[in-house]
Amino acid sequence: MNPLMLEGINLMVIGMGAVFVFLTLLVFTTTLMSKLVNKFAPPAPAPAAKPIIAVSPNQPNQVSDGQLLAVITAAIHRHRSRHK
Repeated sequence: MNPLMLEGINLMVIGMGAVFVFLTLLVFTTTLMSKLVNKFAPPAPAPAAKPIIAVSPNQPNQVSDGQLLAVITAAIHRHRSRHK
């Protein structure tokens, strides 16, 4: 085999080995840091429960499907007419 080809393969193996070692070290380091943070960090406060509000289906500020469809259609038409 050509000595230049052998040198290229040698360089490729060394480079890929260095990248593999670095990435393995990075994974172990981040795992260790995660465990340390979970061990020493104070626990997050529990979120407050939101009160349940009963909504009746006949509220005056609800929009029917027909009205909603008309509003959306008008908005699309206006947008298309402005951006031709």
